[in-house]
Amino acid sequence: MTSIIYSPKDIFEQEFKTSMRGFDKKEVDEFLDNVIKDYESFNAQIEILKAENEALKKAKFQAKNTMTVSSQVTSQPTRVAQSATNFDILKRISKLEKEVFGKQIIE
Repeated sequence: MTSIIYSPKDIFEQEFKTSMRGFDKKEVDEFLDNVIKDYESFNAQIEILKAENEALKKAKFQAKNTMTVSSQVTSQPTRVAQSATNFDILKRISKLEKEVFGKQIIE
């Protein structure tokens, strides 16, 4: 993921050098280019988080339906379905941790 260059505080406190006819156009353009990159990065992060949120909602909905259907049959299959769901969730969390933290977990 791309890194964010400016914080809101940096943007607020940004001062430009003035030239004979006002601000230095090149400096302002460079600053605005970086602000645009930040906004593009924010938008990309938002889209990723929206997709992740939708996937989690679908997984939760499917798990809820699985437990509801199983509990309607008998109480015993509910435990099996729930433990399988918990196991799957633990596997997914483990994979996510490996992706996020990488070698830190292995070492």
